[in-house]
Amino acid sequence: MDHIDRVLLELLQQDATQSYAVLSRAVGLSAGAAHERVRKLRSRGVIRRTVAEVDPATVGGGVLAYVTVDSTAWMGDSSEGFAAIPEILEAHITAGSASVLVKVRTATTEQLQDVLRRIYAIDGVSGTQATVVLETFFERAVSPRATEQP
Repeated sequence: MDHIDRVLLELLQQDATQSYAVLSRAVGLSAGAAHERVRKLRSRGVIRRTVAEVDPATVGGGVLAYVTVDSTAWMGDSSEGFAAIPEILEAHITAGSASVLVKVRTATTEQLQDVLRRIYAIDGVSGTQATVVLETFFERAVSPRATEQP
């Protein structure tokens, strides 16, 4: 992946609806060449998907919590149990005091409590600790240029 690919990725992260003509002007290529580069980035799995970013609070996801999950067993085989809970947006196996870290969005704290009950029902879960987010300063996408060498 070269500098042009990284700039294309950055531009698409800012607005994935930009035309290939606009992208091509930004990187100094023809629209066809920019389109081909983006196609290759998709086929190699660099671009995993294109989505619309929705404001969570406007669609009933105003409560954000990070939940650490303690366990009595290895949780690496429990991904389906976590994935079955639609309010869980992310689930990660972690090193340290907790086995799993999940990101949860609900409309109310009562719904968060229900999610915690469902997490407890997953085999091997022995405890949870929820941290409710009061305010988000910012969220940042992965920068395709973060590891770029000058």
